[in-house]
Amino acid sequence: MERGALIPHLFRTEYSKIIVVLCKRFGFDQMEIAEDIASDTFLAAAQTWPLHGIPPHPVAWLYHVAKNKARNWLQREAVFRHKVSPGASGTSGGLGFPGPDEQDIDLSPKNIEDSQLQMMFAICTPVISAEAQIGLSLRILCGFGIEEIADAFLSNKETINKRLFRAKEKLREEKISLRMPGVREIDERLPTVLITIYLLFSEGYYSLSQDTTLRKDLCFEAMRLCRMLIENPPTNKPEVNALLSLMCFHASRFEARVGQQGEMVLYDDQDTALWDEELISQGGYYLSRSAHGPFLSRYHLEASIAYWHCIKEDTAEKWENILQLYNRLLQVEYSPIAALNRTFALAKANGKEAAIAEAEKLLLTDNHFYYTLLGELYTGIDNKKAIAHFLLALYLAKTTTDKRIIQQKIDRL
Repeated sequence: MERGALIPHLFRTEYSKIIVVLCKRFGFDQMEIAEDIASDTFLAAAQTWPLHGIPPHPVAWLYHVAKNKARNWLQREAVFRHKVSPGASGTSGGLGFPGPDEQDIDLSPKNIEDSQLQMMFAICTPVISAEAQIGLSLRILCGFGIEEIADAFLSNKETINKRLFRAKEKLREEKISLRMPGVREIDERLPTVLITIYLLFSEGYYSLSQDTTLRKDLCFEAMRLCRMLIENPPTNKPEVNALLSLMCFHASRFEARVGQQGEMVLYDDQDTALWDEELISQGGYYLSRSAHGPFLSRYHLEASIAYWHCIKEDTAEKWENILQLYNRLLQVEYSPIAALNRTFALAKANGKEAAIAEAEKLLLTDNHFYYTLLGELYTGIDNKKAIAHFLLALYLAKTTTDKRIIQQKIDRL
């Protein structure tokens, strides 16, 4: 990896790990301190590495610096409580006067995974709103910036900042601790945990907050978090396996989905030789493991749709199965994007004319994918209408890649 890309990459993979371990050590009431220490650690790397070179073990270097900064803060806090603050009992916040063992910050892989798992469920407490739960999870567990969270919620940065601030205050007031809840609480909180992981993968699969087609680091981080749930027996539920199956199927087509210039390659134009057969096999394994229990989740249906997309033969059976799965998905949980994707499957199964009639009922007039699909459907039927829809898509598109692809379609017509 190039030197300029290493620190951003490590920030994405290690920043949240440092924060969750420090939050577990300090408590939620010192969350800002944990965030400051993690940020200062990466600032030190940004200042030091260009001058002295990248250390042989960059992650170990980051953990060492974070530990030292955390110990220094614990020592200053202890001195303040016992020598500066009048009448301090030395027990406030559970920190006390730290001895050598108490000062240790455990950044071992086992403690990091345990802390992340505990943080997932601690944040997803019903004392804060579902939106705040997801927003905090994306911020603390996934290292999302405020702008990325705002994009995920189709909101603005000011609203997200206020929401996260209120959520943190509520967690302090309720004295929420990092621990795994009981079985009943796990069942109540798991849907929000899965939504968070799903949003993380979706942001990587199609990023609106950065002008890039695919951010694999986010996708693989989402898959790692999902595997943690599967490896933990109380959270190894059918819907968790279905979600990991879905992500494996999507990830199997990563290499075919992006062209040589970084442009998105649409499904019909992908080189199937580039599909990752190992990930397809893993997707099938987890889909099989998800097929028990009385509950059919959206993840089961989406994983099944993704499975059929990994069948290379372009047959009528394939698209009819995908269409019927979309019909069931929309009954289980309606979403405009699912309805839009169903229209594409309808065109493949029943022809463009049937799909146009359904697509025009959706009226997704603020979505450039909607107009791109209409442009595709009208191409060859009414090219003037196709161009008009592509122009609307071009106007609404956010990324340079999308604009380039749409312009190419206009040029061809």
